[in-house]
Amino acid sequence: MENLFSIGELAKYQNISKQTLIFYDKIGLFRPAWVDPDNGYRYYSAAQLDFLDTILIMKKIGFSLKEIQEHMKHYTIDSSLVLLRSQLTRIDQQIAELNLIRSRLAHRCDQMERANSFRRQRAAVHVGQTKGQYILYEPVQPPFSPREISIATKKCFAASFEKQLPIFFQCGVSVPLERVRRGDFIQASLAFLLTENTPLASNIRQLPAGRCVSLYHFGDYASMGRSYQELLRFCDENGLEIISDSYEFCINDYLSSYDENEYITKIMFYIR
Repeated sequence: MENLFSIGELAKYQNISKQTLIFYDKIGLFRPAWVDPDNGYRYYSAAQLDFLDTILIMKKIGFSLKEIQEHMKHYTIDSSLVLLRSQLTRIDQQIAELNLIRSRLAHRCDQMERANSFRRQRAAVHVGQTKGQYILYEPVQPPFSPREISIATKKCFAASFEKQLPIFFQCGVSVPLERVRRGDFIQASLAFLLTENTPLASNIRQLPAGRCVSLYHFGDYASMGRSYQELLRFCDENGLEIISDSYEFCINDYLSSYDENEYITKIMFYIR
């Protein structure tokens, strides 16, 4: 039809589906210039092409269809400038959040690669200095079983997402030294996430810099006892006094492997 485009032609020109144009028509966002009363075919005028371009560009910028529809009821240069400036602010916030997520993922990947190198080298107990770091923690409720540990960990994640806390994607637990010494190696008292210091949460604790002894445990949590026994034996044989509860840092866990035999956990005590 002269000076009109069929829905198929318009979809092809704009590289979108006919279903998209039908949906835009149904919600009143972009309606055809004419509908054939005999067959219901939709036709669009050349004058409508710029209007559709505007919709698609705004969608690409990140506006919702509802926002686009409200804005395009009557828009001017002033109203467009206000809207676009507000979207710039939103995009800047998204970029900052993505940069934070990227840095956390890079940190997780670096740790996993380092732990894998220890696996290949069959590295044993390590004595050295640890840097200070912060944890967002949640007490584990009795009877301190894997179920209660899992619940406490989930509470940490839920709180961090709700309050938008600057967490690292790494969890862990703390097992009291007296439980370790009596062989209760998996009865943790705290579950935690590594984070940064922030006033947004009160349940944040600093793990100070200091001298420590550590060991990577390879395998599931139920077999953690053998690594704890090796650490205790090493400290006894080398005259090292353990002065803290244990801190277990999950390097490779359910977030990155289905196979528990691939789990990697760093166990650490402060010593003097």
